[in-house]
Amino acid sequence: MFRITAKDRLARKGEFETPHGVIQTPVFMNVATVAAIKGAVATTDLETIGTSVCLANTYHLHLRPGDEIIKQLGGLHRFMSWQGPILTDSGGFQVYSLAALRQITDEGVHFRSHIDGRKIFMGPKESMRIQSNLGSTIAMAFDECPDAKGDKNYIATAANRTMNWLKSCLSELEKLNNTRDTINKEQVLFGINQGSTHRDIRIENAKQMVELNLSGYAIGGLAVGESHEEMYFVLDEVIPFFPDDKPVYLMGVGTPANILEAIGRGVDFFDCVYPSRNGRHGHLYTNHGKINLFNAQYESDERPIEEGCVCPACQRYSRAYIRHLLKSKEMLGMRLGVLHNLYFYNQMMKEAREAITARRFGEYKRTKLAAWEDL
Repeated sequence: MFRITAKDRLARKGEFETPHGVIQTPVFMNVATVAAIKGAVATTDLETIGTSVCLANTYHLHLRPGDEIIKQLGGLHRFMSWQGPILTDSGGFQVYSLAALRQITDEGVHFRSHIDGRKIFMGPKESMRIQSNLGSTIAMAFDECPDAKGDKNYIATAANRTMNWLKSCLSELEKLNNTRDTINKEQVLFGINQGSTHRDIRIENAKQMVELNLSGYAIGGLAVGESHEEMYFVLDEVIPFFPDDKPVYLMGVGTPANILEAIGRGVDFFDCVYPSRNGRHGHLYTNHGKINLFNAQYESDERPIEEGCVCPACQRYSRAYIRHLLKSKEMLGMRLGVLHNLYFYNQMMKEAREAITARRFGEYKRTKLAAWEDL
C-alpha cells in the first residue's frame, strides 16, 4: 500500500494507495473536525486548493450528528461530498483535551458530552465501531495522550494501556471489515506511539507496535506542552524503529517550520488546525513571513496576500478588502483567510515533494526557514 518513490537523506517522497485514491507524501491533512473546515470552506474548495486528505473527528461526529446517522446516509464520504481519502482520529485526543469531563479506566474512558453533559463511554472497540460506521479510509487506534510534563510512571502506564487498546482495536477492525453491512471493508488502522519525551518508553512502545504489522505508525502526545527541541528529539529517537515500508504520521503538528523539520526526519503525514484557525483571525502565511491583516498598515494595501499566489483569495482580492471583511466580522473574510492558508500548506507539501525528488530538500528547507523566523 505504501512505496517510497524518492529519498533525500531521511526525507522521503512516497505513495500510499487507498480505495479513495493515492496519497502523495509527505502530505498535510486539512482538518475537517465535524466533516467541515471552519470558515465556510466547501469540499469543492478543497479540490481547488489542492487538498489530498481530510481529517475528521470521531468523538465530535459521534456526538453530532451521530455515526449511526452518517452510516444510514452512506458514510462520511457521501455525507460530506468528498471522494478523496479521509482519516478519522480515534477520539483519544479528547482523553487529553477534555480532562475535566472524563474518567479513564483500563477498559476505556467515561466522558460527559461537552455539548449537553450526557454520559458517554468510549473504549477501543467503541472507537472502531464508530469509525467503521463513518467509513473513513484510515482509522486511528484509540489511545491515551498523557500530559507531556506528567509523572513518568503514569506516562509508562498510559503507554501500556495504549498498547493494550491498540491490540483490541486491531482485532475489532478485522471483525468489522468482514461484516456484511460495513461501508468500507478496506479500512486500515494506524497505531499511535505514546511516551511523552521519555526515550525508553517511546522506543519500547514503538517496538511493540511494529510487531503488529500495522498499515501505518503515528507519533502522538507531542505539541502538547513540550519544546520544539524535545519534539525533534523524540522524532530522532523513535522513527528509526518504524519500518521503511510504512508511513509515519506526526499528529497535531504544526507550524510550517515544525513540518519541514519533521519531513527532514522521515515523517510522511501531518495535520494541524493552525492554518484554518489563524486564517479565521487574519494571521496569514506567506513565503516571506506571517502577516496580521488586523494591523493598520494593511488598511489601504491593494496587494494580494502574497504576490504570485494563485489561491482563490489572492487571485481576486486585496489585503485591504480582506482586512475590511475581517474587521466587519463578515464570514467571507474568514473564508478567504482559511483558503489562502490551506493553499499555502498544501503548496508547501507539493514543493517539499518536488525538492525530495530533486535531492535538494535540505536546500529547500534552509531557504524557507530563513524567511520564516516568525513562523
